[in-house]
Amino acid sequence: MQATAVILKGPRDLGLEALNVNAPTDGDLVIEVSHSGISTGTENLFWSGKMPPFPGMGYPLVPGYEAAGDVVEATSGSGFKTGDRVFVPGANCYEGAFGLFGGASSLLVSDAARVIKIDAAMRAEGALLALAATARHAIAGPGKAVPDLIVGHGVLGRLLARLTIAAGAPAPTVWEIDPIRTAGDFEYNVVHPDADPRRDYKSIYDVSGNASILGDLIGRLVKGGEIVLAGFYTDPINFAFPPAFMKEARLRISAEWTPDDLTATRALIDSNALSLDGLITHTAKPTDAAVAYETAFTDKSCLKMILDWKGHA
Repeated sequence: MQATAVILKGPRDLGLEALNVNAPTDGDLVIEVSHSGISTGTENLFWSGKMPPFPGMGYPLVPGYEAAGDVVEATSGSGFKTGDRVFVPGANCYEGAFGLFGGASSLLVSDAARVIKIDAAMRAEGALLALAATARHAIAGPGKAVPDLIVGHGVLGRLLARLTIAAGAPAPTVWEIDPIRTAGDFEYNVVHPDADPRRDYKSIYDVSGNASILGDLIGRLVKGGEIVLAGFYTDPINFAFPPAFMKEARLRISAEWTPDDLTATRALIDSNALSLDGLITHTAKPTDAAVAYETAFTDKSCLKMILDWKGHA
C-alpha cells in the first residue's frame, strides 16, 4: 500500500510525498485519514529544529499525532469493523521515514489498541481528542487540583478552562499577553498578567512553554500552592529558591495522556459536558502543507490548523 504523507526532512524542510505503508498484521487497522491536526508544541520544535534529543527522533519523519479517520480494513482480533469512525494518535508504519508521530498521512496502519472509536458525526473536531485528553490528564486523578489560574490561552489553555468548569469548579482566570487571543466571550476572565493583582492562587497551570515565567508564578501562589507545568519546555527550568521556600511551593509536571484519559474525554464530549467548538480556526489542503505548518507556528490568530485529507489519495 501507498500513502501520501507530510514529510519533514529537516528543520523547515517540509513537503508532501508518496510513501510505502507496512502491510497490516493481526490486530491492526487500516485507516483512511480525513483530518489531521498540527501541534504548535512538539511539532513546532521538530519543524524549527529546537527539539531536544528525544527517543525515536530522527529525520525524515512523518509528523502528526492528532488524526481522525475511517477504518477501511480491520484484521482479525482488532475489535473494529470497516466504516468505524476513529481517532488515532499517529502511527509508525512507513518505509523510509520515522513514525514518531506519523498521523499526517492520507492512509495509515495502526495497532487497534492505540485507536479509539468516536462518534460518526465528529469530523475535523475528532482530531482534537488528544489535546483534550492531555488537558484532562493534567487535572484528573487523586491529589490533583483544578486550576484557578491558567497561563496561556491557546487550545490547551482553553480546554483546561472548559474542563475546570465542566468539573463544577469555579471559573479560572486565564492569562494571555497577545490581544488577538483575549478577544471573545468566554465563561471565564482572560486578562493580561499586568492587569491581575492577585497573589493568592492555589493552583497555577502553565501551558505557555515559557521557562522564564516560573519565578513570577511562584510569587503569585498562596502558601503551599502548586504550579503545574503542562506545556513543553526546551530551556532549563530555573527559579530563585528563597521565594519558593517562603511559599512552600509545590511543582508538578504533567505528562501526556493515557488511554484512560482518551476514554474519559470521549465520554465528556459524547455527553456534551465538554465542547470542542471554536478551537479550529484554520483548515488547509495537504498540498499546501508547507504554508499550513508555517502559519500554524507563526500566526497568533491560528489556534489550531487542520489538514483536510478528504479526497486526497
